[in-house]
Amino acid sequence: MAEIQGKRSYAAVDSSDRLELLLFSVGTAQPFGINVLKVKEVIDCPKLTQVPQSHHSVRGVAHLRGEPLTVIDLAAAIGRGGFAMNATSGGSVIITEFNRSMQGFLVRQVDRIVVCDWSRVLPPPRGSGSRSYITGVTDIDGALVQILDVEKVLGEVVKVDPIMFESASNNEGGELQGRRVMVVDDSSLARSQTTQTLGVLGLDCVVARDGLEALQMLKQLNGVESEWPVEMVISDIEMPEMDGYTLTSEIRNIPSMKGLYVLLHTSLNGAINTERAKRAGADAILTKFVPEELANAVRGALG
Repeated sequence: MAEIQGKRSYAAVDSSDRLELLLFSVGTAQPFGINVLKVKEVIDCPKLTQVPQSHHSVRGVAHLRGEPLTVIDLAAAIGRGGFAMNATSGGSVIITEFNRSMQGFLVRQVDRIVVCDWSRVLPPPRGSGSRSYITGVTDIDGALVQILDVEKVLGEVVKVDPIMFESASNNEGGELQGRRVMVVDDSSLARSQTTQTLGVLGLDCVVARDGLEALQMLKQLNGVESEWPVEMVISDIEMPEMDGYTLTSEIRNIPSMKGLYVLLHTSLNGAINTERAKRAGADAILTKFVPEELANAVRGALG
């Protein structure tokens, strides 16, 4: 962690089996974490300009080096009361970059960066429900850290226009009718967005929440006697228990699935992810989330 003129910048280690988490709190004792690869920097909360008729969790807009930045009150967004909504100052803003955009998340306090193995990150309890804002949990120094589903938060604040899903059909809806694709993602919002796009193409979608669950399902669905195998896997990269890189490598180690097309569909930008994807054996990598681009990638793989 480096101090640079009052702001802190973060850089992750190039290791596909390790996860670096930035720990923070939103006003309660519960610690949360976010993947450092999504974090550009952390700054003290700047002066904000309110935006009329915006989402209830949008605290305002800041100007960062001449560019507008939407600042979302994270406590309000995940139903923890919005500790900062009536405050005039204080708190920190975690500036993130994923899904092709930059945004700021206002939190009470940023703690530190910790490193753990992906294998130590477990899925959230099954009973947490579809409204849960966490994608995984892990133990850090005896405390249970919840890993935030920032895609779900952002998706609820900045909704995807339903017309975008329709545009993915290219006026040929259902052209891949009956073919089977597996969608692997720990974010409930990302799973929904991806399956909606594939549904327009007529594809049958099999869904898994992480790489381990996906691998177990693939061994059953793509067995030697399978009559309706999965023809393509569309997987997120950062997931609990088994990440997308490891899933891809495991698929390539199974003789009957060496030719299975794997597309890594990630919210993370950067050439480093492309290089890791190639090393793992992925056929392609695509940054989330543009329905038309995903549809074209699927057509190219299955056409």
